[in-house]
Amino acid sequence: MNIYGDTEQEKIIDDLQKWFEENKKLPNKIDRIYLTRFYLRTSKNIEATKKLLEDNFALRSKYPNIFFNRDPESQETRNTADLASDSAFRYIVPLPGQTPEKERVTLFKLKNTDPEKLHFVDDVKTLIMIYDYCLSMPDLEIQDIPYITEGPIQIIDMQGISMGHVTRTSPKILTVLLQYLQNFCPGTIKGIHLINCPMYVNMMFTVAKPFLKKQIIDVIHFHNDGLGTLCAYVPLELLPLEYGGKAGRLTKIADDILSGIQAKRDYIMDPNYWTIME
Repeated sequence: MNIYGDTEQEKIIDDLQKWFEENKKLPNKIDRIYLTRFYLRTSKNIEATKKLLEDNFALRSKYPNIFFNRDPESQETRNTADLASDSAFRYIVPLPGQTPEKERVTLFKLKNTDPEKLHFVDDVKTLIMIYDYCLSMPDLEIQDIPYITEGPIQIIDMQGISMGHVTRTSPKILTVLLQYLQNFCPGTIKGIHLINCPMYVNMMFTVAKPFLKKQIIDVIHFHNDGLGTLCAYVPLELLPLEYGGKAGRLTKIADDILSGIQAKRDYIMDPNYWTIME
């Protein structure tokens, strides 16, 4: 777990921020915590950090339909993740707390299981927006000191997911999402845990496997019989009450995240942070 504000590290981040803002291949500005995460992902390798930043924003420029023009208050966002609404399609919820290994946990769960409600491109766009928000915030604050933790761990609740959902996905956009998460996201995924898995999930995994890197394949885990095996990776108390945990109601956690995103709406929508001004 890294302290955001360590004197030696902050000097390096100062230099990286200056380099970023003067680089014509990059946007005009970058959030400081967001920048720090790139540095930490590369094990504090400065040259690797610079390359990862350029690659990240090059990918964003190539696929503006999922990386740009995002608004936390737009209808497309609400269709996916307006968690105060009964019509919202899914929960995308970073959970409070951390595992003993200092990892943060994010839960994905369908709220509305109707496949007709799936708008895959909008869903991916909203997912990346939530990531960008979370990655610009400290993971923890202990005695007013912000920390950046390891992670993330992702829990995907497969309950209610059917082949109807699978047929409405876009293979191209799914490939871009996987490319982003595996290669360019400022955070290394520590685990992907699929719970309440229907029988056909293994078949889906076999189809997707050729598109996944070994380090991603190695951290994917299937949990077909309740949460018993999941607890070997994620303590039960970190989960929402609906899963037998102590983190609070899922709707309350989700509402808090949505409020945080709306509070940073100007940041999310400001092209100076995301668009390369050629």
